[in-house]
Amino acid sequence: MRTEPVTMFLCGDVMLGRGVDQILPRPGDPTLEEYYVRDARGYVELAERMNGPIPRPVNFDWPWGEALSVLEDAAPDLRVLNLETSVTDDGEFVPGKGIHYRMNPGNLPCLAAARPDVCSLANNHVMDFGVHGLEDTLDALASAGLRSAGAGRDAEEARAPAAVDLERDGRVVVAAFGTASTGIPPGWAAHDDGPGVHLVPENARVGAARVVARVAESRGPRDVVVASVHWGSNWGYGVSDQRAMAHALVDGGVDVVHGHSSHHPRPIEVYRDRLILYGCGDFVNDYEGIQGYEDFRDDLRLMFLPSVDAGTGRLLALRMVPLVSRGMRLDHASRADARWLQGTLDDVSRDLGCRVVSEGDEFALRWT
Repeated sequence: MRTEPVTMFLCGDVMLGRGVDQILPRPGDPTLEEYYVRDARGYVELAERMNGPIPRPVNFDWPWGEALSVLEDAAPDLRVLNLETSVTDDGEFVPGKGIHYRMNPGNLPCLAAARPDVCSLANNHVMDFGVHGLEDTLDALASAGLRSAGAGRDAEEARAPAAVDLERDGRVVVAAFGTASTGIPPGWAAHDDGPGVHLVPENARVGAARVVARVAESRGPRDVVVASVHWGSNWGYGVSDQRAMAHALVDGGVDVVHGHSSHHPRPIEVYRDRLILYGCGDFVNDYEGIQGYEDFRDDLRLMFLPSVDAGTGRLLALRMVPLVSRGMRLDHASRADARWLQGTLDDVSRDLGCRVVSEGDEFALRWT
């Protein structure tokens, strides 16, 4: 019987398209249909103006930077991320959207470099290039041996949780879904005979009930359950619209709520001894140099490394490693940047009964 804790690596949005795709060894078509930028290489130029030249092409592991050494040392049992990119070299720009993300399938080794166990696809960019783009994404991930959840060729596939066997015994079951508050169009919802994402209403009574009922169908007696949910707006620290649903998920048997969509980390809560991350923030992308929300410091990124009890799902500890994005690469944050991020997270989490404290170059969670 497994007695050691289950350790996880959780992060927010990983966007490997557009400018990131252009610096990798096999860049795709750089054409964009954005109002201000019509060529993806423009985002590379923005980043270079901010932090200096970026070598091209970079190695596939470049965007992950120092995060890979942290992962190597931490050796988590499970790695989960939100892949906010369509993986396709075909498809047409979906009309009515101002921003479209895609990466060339030839650059998929970049994603594989982080060795994710589950890629959530239930977000507002996975179908930026339509049904064909989604099908290409599913095919590309499957061919690379990368497991996904939250989107599929029909509703059954899109709603199915991903189960990851642990080395000793037991599993981690990851249920991925998104809500309309992130901008996922209603027409993107998967249906019985058509592809799409797992889209649920963002309320405790309906949305959470659908998710926990689905998980209950396949949950084993020693499984740890993670709900990976794309919800809420891009900016701000308010979580009142998500809190009731998060609590309903935990009440229904979810052990870890892995929230994402916000461009910066949001408050942290421990409810009934279960971890709720309301927003993990961005992790990898090409947003360097984009102006408008500097007060939120979206250049600062966090690696979340929770440990939970294998038998009960109860949170035992949470490590957080602060990083900074420079040159489209993750580096360790400076002491001043880390102090700012720690203080901000501590301020916004204390009303939820949690404190974020510094432990050397990392953060730890304290809760009551």
